Amino acid sequence: MPGVISLILAGGEGTRLFPLTKSRSKPAVPFAGQYRLIDFALNNFVNSDLLKIYILTQFKSQSLNIHLRQAWHLSGITDRFIDPIPAQMRMGKRWYEGTADAIYQNLRLIQEHNPDQVCVFGSDHIYKMDVRQMIELHKKQKAKCSVAAIKVPIEKASAFGVIEIDDNWKMTGFEEKPHNPKNIPGEPDFALVSMGNYVFEAETLYRELERDANVEHSYHDFGKDIIPYLCQQGEVFVYDFTRNEIPNDLGDQMYWRDVGTIDSYWQANMELLVKDPEFDLYNSQWPMRTFHPAMPPAQIRACRKGKESVIKNCAIAAGCEVFGAVIDHSVLGFDVEVQSGAEINESVLMGNSHIGKNTVLNRCVLDKHVYIADGVKIGVDRQYDLQRGFTVSPGGVTVVPQNTDVLE
Repeated sequence: MPGVISLILAGGEGTRLFPLTKSRSKPAVPFAGQYRLIDFALNNFVNSDLLKIYILTQFKSQSLNIHLRQAWHLSGITDRFIDPIPAQMRMGKRWYEGTADAIYQNLRLIQEHNPDQVCVFGSDHIYKMDVRQMIELHKKQKAKCSVAAIKVPIEKASAFGVIEIDDNWKMTGFEEKPHNPKNIPGEPDFALVSMGNYVFEAETLYRELERDANVEHSYHDFGKDIIPYLCQQGEVFVYDFTRNEIPNDLGDQMYWRDVGTIDSYWQANMELLVKDPEFDLYNSQWPMRTFHPAMPPAQIRACRKGKESVIKNCAIAAGCEVFGAVIDHSVLGFDVEVQSGAEINESVLMGNSHIGKNTVLNRCVLDKHVYIADGVKIGVDRQYDLQRGFTVSPGGVTVVPQNTDVLE
């Protein structure tokens, strides 16, 4: 799509996902056995034929950079690119001080392309979106800025920027993460919230970033500063995410998940394992690209004593070997070995792990490179899990950190 450049904000620490973000940024967290969180934003742009993309990184970016190099490298033959841009301290010896400051510090890179519109999207939500449809409506409305929005239950709205609109979907009010969010008129149980995805007229973006950079007490943040100011000027339209259509998709096209906590991350993985999942990973007209290591197909067989494996409602990636185990409603990433007698229930195993004989894993998330010795039980006794140094979420999900040997 000519005249458009896209920026993906991928510098988030993801503190609420700790310890999964102990050694990686939030966009690099593995998901659904073979993806990283950033893959969903990137697939949305690539499938929308928007192929001039800068990815702004900052904290603990090495894992993310390796994934981008392996999965998302574009040839230099054309003017298309997907380039990670680390924090380079162009404006002095300081890190990015907010989402708007991250863009401001890289204005020169954007201006070199002389775009008409600039997309600024987040990188850590699970959803599908044809971004072209948002851009076309933005241009039709002659908007200076458009904000993608979705309806959420009122009790969850405090985690987002809450939007008020008029009958023409022009923004009339915006409050970032309010304690008492305003409901949608006539719908007391729901609020309209920002998805953190913006389309700007390029000149508007340049103007506002320059203005905000000179405001002494600004957070230099889109949600806290840029969008509220533009809203006061009457320059923001809201894009209704429910209008977006993905061709040939069998899932719920309104599906959008914020996986910012351990419980929401675990739940989003579990939602993929039901009979008719709301999020369709198998739509050939909207392919979900990622990096696939050179590994053999998953192997599921009986153990040497003849006990058969029993697998129910699971997603199992390449390189896995399962010998006489029972696995139910679980996700296994690349290269997981599960020995005989093991029982795995409602768990997410990110990959490169060994699960010993007669082990029990119940409602667990295992990061990469975890060794579980024979007979170990995790997710059965909360206090014992805490004593072993594991994280247990409010919803009762036990997290085993990366590079952990669990011997008892």
